[in-house]
Amino acid sequence: MILANARHIKNVPGRKTDVKDSEWICKLLRSGLLTASFVPPQAIRDLRDLTRYRQKLIQAVSAEKNRIQKVLEDANVKLSSVASDTFGVSAGKMVRAIISGNVDPVSLAELAVGRLKGKKEKLKEALQGHFRNHHGFYDSGIFGSY
Repeated sequence: MILANARHIKNVPGRKTDVKDSEWICKLLRSGLLTASFVPPQAIRDLRDLTRYRQKLIQAVSAEKNRIQKVLEDANVKLSSVASDTFGVSAGKMVRAIISGNVDPVSLAELAVGRLKGKKEKLKEALQGHFRNHHGFYDSGIFGSY
């Protein structure tokens, strides 16, 4: 018994049934025209599974970050125009404060650390948003994990 790639087993056009397909595969196998597909060892298969899962997690985090960025832009908060990393230390503190209900641009700008400390005036302008009730309904679960 071998594992063969279905793309390599092409049948002639016409009516297809499982019986005809199995007869065709038997003819190919008896003629030596089927090559076995590569089945990697268990360790490689496990690593592939973990890699695929990691990729899905990274995509999910990126999607959530994009949603948060969209909500900020919708609320007219232009944090990305001042901070190079919207999810860095300073910007993360500001976004968490916004989520907790603090929308005062002055107090939000005071959360700046590092290089953003010198941009407090620009931050105050960028953080003057127009938050409406529906902005509070978005899921903010991403901020607990980074």
